[in-house]
Amino acid sequence: MEQDLSNEPLVRFAVFLAVFALVAAWEAAAPRRARQLSRWARWPANLGIVALNTALVRLLLPTTAVAFALLAEQRGWGLLAAIDLPRWVAVVLAVLALDLAIYLQHVLFHAVPVLWRLHRMHHADLDIDVTTGARFHPIEIAASMVLKLAAIAALGAPAEAVLVFEILLNATAMFNHANLRLPVGLDQVLRWMVVTPDMHRVHHSIERRETNSNFGFNMPWWDRLFGTYRAQPAAGHEAMTIGIGQFRAPGEQRLDRMLTQPFRDDAPEASGGART
Repeated sequence: MEQDLSNEPLVRFAVFLAVFALVAAWEAAAPRRARQLSRWARWPANLGIVALNTALVRLLLPTTAVAFALLAEQRGWGLLAAIDLPRWVAVVLAVLALDLAIYLQHVLFHAVPVLWRLHRMHHADLDIDVTTGARFHPIEIAASMVLKLAAIAALGAPAEAVLVFEILLNATAMFNHANLRLPVGLDQVLRWMVVTPDMHRVHHSIERRETNSNFGFNMPWWDRLFGTYRAQPAAGHEAMTIGIGQFRAPGEQRLDRMLTQPFRDDAPEASGGART
């Protein structure tokens, strides 16, 4: 098992690059919305935060999620370790349970004010595209990793399930944040199986009732099950305003300004905008 998963970081990085290149080319060829800012104004900071977060996690946490799952398996931790299930069933159940955990965590980061201060940096992007899917504050990334490790231990998730989940989560986050146009009929079919760009874009609306909907990143069923699903933005996808009421100056898209956003309230929230 350890040998099979020893190249996990390299596999994940290769998948990230491949999906990023594919989605970036796709949204350039068939954009859904006109950009408010150029890629040059946003992408350096958005990609910089990815590099910073990767280095931070490696520095602060001595293990990856997959390596931690291997350790949990060796020590017999978690619910699935106590149940005699076929391996493939345990893998499927673990992927589903981890996705539910991420959905609940996302709801929590919107509901708790101190957590929202961290998460709002993700929402403060004035456009939404493939880079927005990885734009998270380093403190949120560290907190999310701790919660993920706790979920893995409690579940006893098989290591291969964690690897599949991590790859799916990264790939679908880039896909569903993409500024790309899908045929309406295809979107309607796909959103029963995966969160589509049109479905998730609603979540990035400046309107609070829309921001607090469509929390799913990967699987779309949790929003429907828990009543947080909203089919379309009221203003339509082309006319809707992306972002939050705060931090709307173009300079707020610089990396240094993004990192200090959780600690600042120097840009008053616009009337009717998303919560601060």
